[in-house]
Amino acid sequence: MKLFLFVALLAVLATTVLAWEKEDHEIFDIVSELEAAEGKGTTFYSWLKVPSTASTPEISKAYRKMSMQLHPDKNPDVKGIHERFARLGVVATILRNKESRKRYDFFYKNGVPKWRGTGYYYQRFRPGLGSVLGFLVILTSGLQLLVQRLNYKKDLERIQRFVQQAKAAAWGPKAIPLEGQRKVKVNLGGGEDGGNNRWIDMVVDGEDVYILDPSGNMDLLDASAATYPTVSNTWFLALVTSLVGKVYPGATPSASEELVAEDGDDASSVADSETSVQEKTNGVKSARAPTAMAGGKRRKVTTKKQ
Repeated sequence: MKLFLFVALLAVLATTVLAWEKEDHEIFDIVSELEAAEGKGTTFYSWLKVPSTASTPEISKAYRKMSMQLHPDKNPDVKGIHERFARLGVVATILRNKESRKRYDFFYKNGVPKWRGTGYYYQRFRPGLGSVLGFLVILTSGLQLLVQRLNYKKDLERIQRFVQQAKAAAWGPKAIPLEGQRKVKVNLGGGEDGGNNRWIDMVVDGEDVYILDPSGNMDLLDASAATYPTVSNTWFLALVTSLVGKVYPGATPSASEELVAEDGDDASSVADSETSVQEKTNGVKSARAPTAMAGGKRRKVTTKKQ
């Protein structure tokens, strides 16, 4: 229902924006310029000192009177007098034309819209290629950061679920913590007797839960296994960092430093945040040193005999 209302609102806004024509955009410009020069709330009628019901001859008379007052020849030292005089001619032309006056009266009664369509702002400001590219970079990076946050939340939920399954298998239904290490098997596939079963060995040691790989190494499974979303992991900054590293090799961490700093997850793309936990739970740790994660740092862990 909410999605339907949102789509309906977008449709109404799109219809409204598409309804503005070139003549409407001209009126928008004159209204903005008039309020900026003569004061906020100034209208075509108040500037000419005529009522909104004035006839065309009354408007023409008011225009002639005011044009004599604002003529540049009579005000040679007044700043902005040429712009005001030219604006007066445009206002008079709009009000003396039946069709354009009808358009202006609509905005006079209902107010000038705050959002006037992308076409209006493009024609008014005409952003350059750099501005367009900058906007696209910010937009795509923001969307990527949003995806990272969603994946991070899913990773935390997945880790919590695996930890709870391991503790339940080790402690039993009463969930009373037991001393010592206990080796258990956890089904990552979620299936009962179907083909989706994927069992993995884990070790429960107090409140800590470890993934046990075939070589006997244990890797701590906690929130640090998930890749935290950061702006530096978005595509543009990652690209800049990569290019800087190629041009200035000393400005980026060495391979040995990266090995010490990494937590087993490749944070160079959004997709890695989705698969970081999956790598741990699939036991893809045999190529790594026999270490365990603890608060983002590494520590040696030895397997005790059961």
